[in-house]
Amino acid sequence: MALVSDIYGSMVFNEHTMQERLPSATYKKLMKTIKDGQPLDLEVANVVAHAMKEWAIEKGATHYTHWFQPLTGITSEKHDSFIDPIADGRAIMSFSGKELIQGEPDASSFPSGGLRATFEARGYTAWDPTSYAFIKDEVLCIPTAFCSYTGEALDKKTPLLRSMSAVEVQAKRVLELFGETPHRVVTTVGAEQEYFLISEKDYEKRSDIILTGRTLFGYPPCKGQELEEHYFGAIRPTVNEFMKELDDELWKLGVSAKTKHNEVAPCQHELAPIFANANRAIDENLLTMEKMKLLASHYGLVCLQHEKPFDSINGSGKHNNWSISADNKNLLDPGDSPMENVRFLVFLTGVIQAVDEYQELLRMSVASCGNDHRLGANEAPPAIISMFLGDELGGVVDALVANDEYVAPNGQEMDLGVDVLPNFLKDTTDRNRTSPFAFTGNKFEFRMPGSSVNLSDCNMVLNTAMAKSLKEFADALEGVPAAEFEMAALNYVRNTLRDHQRIIFNGDGYSDEWPEEAARRGLANHKTTADALPCFVEPKSIALFEEFGVLSETEVRSRYEVKLEKYNKLMNIEIRTMKRLTRRDYLPAINNYAAEVARSISEIRTVLPDANVTLQETRLRQLTDGIAEINTQLEELHRLHYQSLEIADEQERANMNAHVIIPVMEKLRAAVDAMEIIVERQWWPVPALNEVLFYC
Repeated sequence: MALVSDIYGSMVFNEHTMQERLPSATYKKLMKTIKDGQPLDLEVANVVAHAMKEWAIEKGATHYTHWFQPLTGITSEKHDSFIDPIADGRAIMSFSGKELIQGEPDASSFPSGGLRATFEARGYTAWDPTSYAFIKDEVLCIPTAFCSYTGEALDKKTPLLRSMSAVEVQAKRVLELFGETPHRVVTTVGAEQEYFLISEKDYEKRSDIILTGRTLFGYPPCKGQELEEHYFGAIRPTVNEFMKELDDELWKLGVSAKTKHNEVAPCQHELAPIFANANRAIDENLLTMEKMKLLASHYGLVCLQHEKPFDSINGSGKHNNWSISADNKNLLDPGDSPMENVRFLVFLTGVIQAVDEYQELLRMSVASCGNDHRLGANEAPPAIISMFLGDELGGVVDALVANDEYVAPNGQEMDLGVDVLPNFLKDTTDRNRTSPFAFTGNKFEFRMPGSSVNLSDCNMVLNTAMAKSLKEFADALEGVPAAEFEMAALNYVRNTLRDHQRIIFNGDGYSDEWPEEAARRGLANHKTTADALPCFVEPKSIALFEEFGVLSETEVRSRYEVKLEKYNKLMNIEIRTMKRLTRRDYLPAINNYAAEVARSISEIRTVLPDANVTLQETRLRQLTDGIAEINTQLEELHRLHYQSLEIADEQERANMNAHVIIPVMEKLRAAVDAMEIIVERQWWPVPALNEVLFYC
């Protein structure tokens, strides 16, 4: 078995490989592009392309692709071979600098929110040298941005990169006031990916999971997660083998897969990497999701990344651990004395201001059809954005706002009362798993994103909002004499915290009282995607993105349309699937079983006219009543579905889907599920959740 150190990054054209394979002058120029953002000229690109091609061919690659993230949220790729036929009938392998830095996919076949018409097909991909090229399935994959012929961003990556640049510019202004001039300031992300693994055999028999990613029907299993035995439990052998191969494949791709474990729900698991530059971390998360799906089939499994595959147990999220660093120095590290760390207080205050001012945008950035089923379900944060700071930082903020003296807590040693067990210092604050945006020592954990989401959107919003906070601080403090700066900075922090203290909530986000308290504080509570999306196109949001060059108004409006269209299309698929399964699978099965019960009653009475068949008659009545209720709800769903399809306005259609149609879908599901525990097992058309969640 190969050592991890030998295989790690072996399929990545990383800085180590560049230094080995590129001429010294070329390497230095490329590093200027990667680390300083200097333009890359074609001559350098030609040298890099040749070295990259030779390296890839040695690794078995025959094709290359510009690997990009259209507005679908997933990745796309078109494979071109390296072959270049020559006159004598042979072929040479070639790859030019132009082919490296620019591609031209068909832009009309991807969602654009009205930016491009079907007949306007031209679009461009552009090499992102800050995210390393890699080899996947014998293809050299080159991470790229994607834009239209007229220059608008048609992808997730471009606005993310713009937002990272915006926050870097403003952070450097702030740091200069503290006498610091870092070379680079970057935001970092660590994405904790949750997912389910189920048997391929069960998956193939569940059309609802195949078509929608989740179970549209299914009575709760006899055993769920109530014994709390799956979380951190021993990993079953088949799953462990899958995880081993996944680790190996990710390590080869330079993905720092660090932690793996069973999650709370049966069949649910998690993989967490070490944090990285936000741009690269999101690329690596998308790679991780793809590898999970592909490798699961090697073990007769299917990987589900829907936010709520099963109604009666926990869903899956993707915790976005966000921080900001200057030359690898974490600016959100409070140190031993946070009250005396003015720079930390300024950046902490900037985050608090950003999250409060743009709470609705953050909620919008993680809104999706699947996440609507997860948020607020006592397993994930509510749909209300709030921040948890913990006892120590909460005390610091309270003292600043009240202009009181802060008394730091003394370090408390934990003594477990067993001599052989070591004593250790207790942390100064607990964790809060119910908070959507929690401080966890030296970073913030945004727990709202769903498991299938591309994290670019929420990080774009967070970076841009943070840039706004830092800009306001720099604008206010630039020109203040050095001798007065610290006092002026603390006064600014104090006033800003007073204005935004409402966003801080250290209590139980699952409690019934919190939504009422949040409403009193003036915090938004957008429970559905339809409710959350309109804030994207409000003047305040557009002004934010335009001020920092992250998105133009045209790009904002196009993305709003794409998100609405995707929501409505997914709802349409779920409704059509639900209607078809009810008509073609569930109703026939229930009718057939009802007929069987009726025949048994008749046959018993033929043999024993005075036999007591009350039990069978009661069961038959339950079945016929159930069939009637299913038909009632099915007809209502059908009527509303076609009514919704006639609505031209996408927002109005989304409103109808969220607030009118989903309640009927829930009633139809309840009616069908009620029959599942009455109909004999042999008659039921699909595997029950008892079988799906507890496969051998």
